[in-house]
Amino acid sequence: MNTLDAILTRRSIRKYRTDPVPQELIELMLKAAMSAPSAGNQQPWEFIVVDDSGILKKIPQIHPYVAMCAEAPLGIVICGNTQREKFPGFWVQDCSAATQNLLLAAHEKGLGAVWTGIHPLQDRVRAFRELLGIPSAVIPLALVVMGYPAQEAKPQDRYRPERVHHNGW
Repeated sequence: MNTLDAILTRRSIRKYRTDPVPQELIELMLKAAMSAPSAGNQQPWEFIVVDDSGILKKIPQIHPYVAMCAEAPLGIVICGNTQREKFPGFWVQDCSAATQNLLLAAHEKGLGAVWTGIHPLQDRVRAFRELLGIPSAVIPLALVVMGYPAQEAKPQDRYRPERVHHNGW
């Protein structure tokens, strides 16, 4: 799969088979995530790999839009470590780029995944900190739930020419 195919065909998947995701594949996806650009090359990301079904089943109790976690074999929490910031506040963009790379790598390898938000909602940030023991200088940005897909999602053309402006508004 080439890059444009991956971008244009990736869809959010919320239903998964129970097959575990091999460790080598998890490491490859994390390598892709950590290859994202970052402001000043600060690379402020931290990743929490959650493959314990007991923890995955608890996550829907702290996040209203992740019921799929209870049945998924894997979740990866993408966090920003504010102690690594050269340019305060850019960790959000950096970790978002890492999250997109993670999603594209998962898709290319035949996995389904969905990006669910944590930051900036402080109740979610607190709940994930408590559940996963995240230090105060580290902020959970997103949870990507993933596994081998148990649903098919068709690509959609999302190009909207009326949202494109040239040389000004």
